[in-house]
Amino acid sequence: MKIIHAKDYEDMSRKAANIISAQVILKPNCVLGLATGTTPIGAYHQLIEWYKKGDVDFSQVSTYNLDEYRGLTHDDPQSYHYFMNKEFFSGINIDLANTHVPDGANPDAEAACAEYDKIVAEAGYPDLQLLGIGRNGHIGFNEPDDAFSKGTHCVNLTESTIEANSRLFEKEEDVPRQAYTMGTQTIMHARMILMVANGENKAQAVHDMCFGPVTPSCPASILQLHSNCVVVADDAALSLCEGLY
Repeated sequence: MKIIHAKDYEDMSRKAANIISAQVILKPNCVLGLATGTTPIGAYHQLIEWYKKGDVDFSQVSTYNLDEYRGLTHDDPQSYHYFMNKEFFSGINIDLANTHVPDGANPDAEAACAEYDKIVAEAGYPDLQLLGIGRNGHIGFNEPDDAFSKGTHCVNLTESTIEANSRLFEKEEDVPRQAYTMGTQTIMHARMILMVANGENKAQAVHDMCFGPVTPSCPASILQLHSNCVVVADDAALSLCEGLY
């Protein structure tokens, strides 16, 4: 893993956006794997700013998001489909037909997941996969488990994940209890992985991801085995990693 130290959230966002924009500039028709949550928002807004200045062009880019809540339609304000349009896609010149999110509205979990695996594989997997990390080490919605997951699947969200995501809902009871998510094996097919992390509450997860044993009890630890993984994290998130890199 290559670890890039950022001073704070703004610096982390700028550095991450630099890496993503370089990928788009070098390969204008690249495939991007994208993440939701509060951590990537700063990077998305920086990319919008650079697009508006004419520095980066997304017209040929295609995107595949990691996950979606089960039971939410695309137009639900709490869906990740809605989130991506609001925080990123509406601000750039991407063709919305080339943006993809698992179909949370499909009640047939097996069919929804199989279809998403198919289109991600047909796209050739991401050239760059953006990830955030949960406090329990989850990536996408791949929660700690006894084995690493493979393809897209339906997961039961842990209480810590539900609690963390409740800040985006009116009340905790509104947070869906299940989601469709790319599996860790699918994530590992990406040619480059970019992990972003900020805040003291992510420090233990970042330490375990980078320097702990490779174990499904910390799903992000599998990234140690990827040939091209870059971690961009701020002072607080790297506070337990001092002297280790």
